[in-house]
Amino acid sequence: MIFRQSGLRLVTSDIYIVIGLILLVLAVPAIFSAMLEGRAPRSAAILVLVGGGLVALAVYERPNTYTLSTLPDVFMRTLGRLIN
Repeated sequence: MIFRQSGLRLVTSDIYIVIGLILLVLAVPAIFSAMLEGRAPRSAAILVLVGGGLVALAVYERPNTYTLSTLPDVFMRTLGRLIN
């Protein structure tokens, strides 16, 4: 699947993995906060499920594309395309 935005092609799997990674990073402080306050980390669990699902969907759509060495390039390329 490909989005068209102002003449640029945005690959949806790249967007999925970027948003998924952002959600997973945001879940970490939410987990620690809930644990320290003695609450159940419900919102953090939702963030982990949605973020993990988006990352899994991106890897499923484009297998053998994403590695740890290519993630910074994917992240910067996607953010650069969205900002411009």
